[in-house]
Amino acid sequence: MRRRPFSVVLFDEVEKAHADIFNSLLQILEDGRLTDSQGRVVDFKNTVIIMTTNLGARDISKGLQTGFQAGGDLSTSYERMKTKVNEELKQHFRPEFLNRVDDVVVFPQLSRDEIFQIVDLLIARLDKRLEDKDMTIELTEAAKVLLADRGYDPVLGARPLRRAIQREIEDTLSEKILFGELRAGQKIIVDARGEGLLGEFLFTGVDKDDPRLEAEVVTVGAATDAPVTAVEDAPSQES
Repeated sequence: MRRRPFSVVLFDEVEKAHADIFNSLLQILEDGRLTDSQGRVVDFKNTVIIMTTNLGARDISKGLQTGFQAGGDLSTSYERMKTKVNEELKQHFRPEFLNRVDDVVVFPQLSRDEIFQIVDLLIARLDKRLEDKDMTIELTEAAKVLLADRGYDPVLGARPLRRAIQREIEDTLSEKILFGELRAGQKIIVDARGEGLLGEFLFTGVDKDDPRLEAEVVTVGAATDAPVTAVEDAPSQES
């Protein structure tokens, strides 16, 4: 902090911190400075302090059941959820600590559209990595829906979504490249068939060098007898 006084300091999952940390935070939040055991003073007056916590996550996950995401009064449901979260904060943190916090921001659950946006961001990163192999990847809407259903958890949020993409898309894609089912110079189109646990992802490789994209492509699903399909026009979809 001495070298970079204009900083943003993040305390992630602050509820797990030792009691001594909270004692130090009391001094920082009250006086804007911290004095260590050797008498050295660190100035925090030009610092933005952000603390995150998972307290109240169970109440947030109950939003789906109370109508928050199920077509009820979103404003009323959010305020009710926010009240429950603040009550849990008061039970966990000391009043003198909460009184020094300028504001508490309660984030609602991710909407379905926001989950799809996260899928697009993660797939865009994968597409960037595939550039080294002269390949690109694109997901259909059906594939995004199946991926979101398998990767999103109301309690854990979108964190499992990254693992779902690695398990369902990246690992399968690596195997098909290894066995020669997909190759360099192709655009990989990922579609989905079925729903839930019975759903499966279908990987189609289209030669992107062909301006008409009329090359034959092999659609490879979970079944071994997946048919060979002639493609006249490539599916077009903005990533």
